[in-house]
Amino acid sequence: MRHLLQRHPFPIRTSFAHSLVLTYALPPELLTPLVPPGLALDTYRDANGTEHGFVAAAVVDTRALRPSFLPAGLGRDFVLTGYRIFTRFSTPGGRTMRGLRILRSDTDHRMMVLGGNLFSRYNYRLARIGTRTAGRTLEFKVLSVDGRADLHVRADLADTPAPLPAGSPFASAKDARRYAGPLPYTFEYEPQTGTVIVVKATRTHWEPLPVAVEVSTLTFFDHGPFAGTEPVLANAFHVGDLDYGWERGYRRAPDGGAL
Repeated sequence: MRHLLQRHPFPIRTSFAHSLVLTYALPPELLTPLVPPGLALDTYRDANGTEHGFVAAAVVDTRALRPSFLPAGLGRDFVLTGYRIFTRFSTPGGRTMRGLRILRSDTDHRMMVLGGNLFSRYNYRLARIGTRTAGRTLEFKVLSVDGRADLHVRADLADTPAPLPAGSPFASAKDARRYAGPLPYTFEYEPQTGTVIVVKATRTHWEPLPVAVEVSTLTFFDHGPFAGTEPVLANAFHVGDLDYGWERGYRRAPDGGAL
């Protein structure tokens, strides 16, 4: 009966000191097998007519994360990292929700590993995570237990938007922003019931800024179905000092119908 608890049974509130999201473009045929029933890959066609799927690598420095019914003073600070596929979920009425499907999550605290895996399917693992801000440079270094999600990234938090990374498939910054995670929804598939768990995010002052990044280590794409691939950095966005939260999860049928 554990899956009943993993449906995000209560809303969560926190604030983001920093959220840095790197979006990588990959061939749709590589990502499609990783998308569960009911969801579709959210793709983008570039100027040459080539279609791309996307995986977001995110690092989030949270403050006072807690169930929303608790005061901020009882919350805890965590650094969270995650790898998610950009997906779409359509309803019979024609509505399309854009969101992320979780592949892996890491955190710097055992409490988050236990609580996150008890009340969600985010697949949390414990990691050593360091964060440092020096001037306008934001740096994260993640050392995962199994070495499959190590990350070392530096971001330049300049006041002006950075240009798109070299080789990005996006035609414009406007197009790139549509793939600036987190998205409004997160989707999880519940195999015990064959249903999709939908979790809606709540956020304020959402103004992601394109930033220039230096990624010296990123091992996630060296393993599993990504081994041998050449992901292309499509965009990098930063937001900070904002309130954020997740509503209680709810279920929908694979065809998007309400339950």
